[in-house]
Amino acid sequence: MAEFRWDGGGARFAVEIADDDAERARGLMFRESLSSSAGMLFIYDQPQKVSFWMKNTLIPLDMIFIGADGRVNRVHSNAIPGDLTGIPGPDATLMVLEIKGGLAARLGLAEGAEMRHPALAAETALWPCS
Repeated sequence: MAEFRWDGGGARFAVEIADDDAERARGLMFRESLSSSAGMLFIYDQPQKVSFWMKNTLIPLDMIFIGADGRVNRVHSNAIPGDLTGIPGPDATLMVLEIKGGLAARLGLAEGAEMRHPALAAETALWPCS
């Protein structure tokens, strides 16, 4: 479960984890649908520059780029299915959450929101798991 909070709101997503090269390469390719309460969380070993594309992805996605402290540093809305254009994140990205396209805007999930997830180090997380 990945939880988010921000002034005036919050959201929770049941997430599939992509934490190795093969899982990150496949991502949500070939999926025909995605529930509004679900997503895929890409986790890297350390903060780094990342870039995504939508090759073989059939549904529009929002990409939420998250730093090592759990802060949302960028939201890319409605990535276009099949588009091969790179979608870069900020330099120090530790995680990326992909959710249903347009959902972040509908919820109010934007830069500055904080995420809570067990993969974030408790000593650096803005909102640690208890």
